[in-house]
Amino acid sequence: MLEHLSDAALAASLEGDFSSRYAEVNGVRLHHVVGGHGATLVLLGGWPQTWWQFHKIMPELARHYRVVAVDLRGMGGSAKPETGYDKKTMARDIRELVRHLGDEKVYVAGHDIGAMVAQSLAANHPDVVEKIALLDVHHPDETLYGLTLLPQSDQHVDGDFLAGSRAYLWWFAVNQVRGLPEKLLAGRERELIDTLFDYLLLDAASIGERDREIYARAYSSQDAIRAGNAWYQAFMRDIEDEKGYGPLTVPILALGGDHSNHPYLASVLPGKGTDVQVVEVKDSGHYLPEEQPETVIRLLTEFFA
Repeated sequence: MLEHLSDAALAASLEGDFSSRYAEVNGVRLHHVVGGHGATLVLLGGWPQTWWQFHKIMPELARHYRVVAVDLRGMGGSAKPETGYDKKTMARDIRELVRHLGDEKVYVAGHDIGAMVAQSLAANHPDVVEKIALLDVHHPDETLYGLTLLPQSDQHVDGDFLAGSRAYLWWFAVNQVRGLPEKLLAGRERELIDTLFDYLLLDAASIGERDREIYARAYSSQDAIRAGNAWYQAFMRDIEDEKGYGPLTVPILALGGDHSNHPYLASVLPGKGTDVQVVEVKDSGHYLPEEQPETVIRLLTEFFA
């Protein structure tokens, strides 16, 4: 890996005295980046990204919080074991990391797969969670079985996919196939990342060339592709686990892009907890921390204050 793209160099490039660290928790080595002072705010990212997806919001948040941006099990600088990609196990990873950091309770914000882990953490370990924020995704439940195999008419024009009334989640199916994606995609990670980002971003330039290269490098091995796919292959297990959770009692803030998942979150999440806010983020696709960082900073700071 080029030195200037290493986790240590990237962490040091951020304002807020950030540093790259590792911890052995729950039988897995987790990479995380820590900076700032105050109450601890844990940031959990998603596919196909790393902790770096929060780099636009971390310096400002570090003025108010001790920010801990985590590479989940299977992500970036963290270990990529063969098992443990159900969200309950991944939540246990974070619970033990919180204890490793010396905290009793923390704030948690998760995007994409990280939002699923955050919700599972609140369900299974409410003792360590003050509040959670879910960015554009929620924990798998039976509504996922209603996803269609074919795109709807406003999602497909002249042989290409468009972000119509809702995204056509083609990668959910691709990532279910065991053994094949890592063979097909190794050495071609950048093509996948560009296709996905350009489809799900309202402003494609909000994730730039350098950022895309960072993510492509993080997924540049068959093990990395296998591990990322494993998050999706665990969805059926996650759906069964979720049936036993019941309404969460910790305060929940859900942020949904107006060109992404806000309508879906607004229809599903209010029944998942006793204190749930669902807020629409204007002029944004799926990648909220990178496309609308100022809005995300404001909403998170107000919610966690």
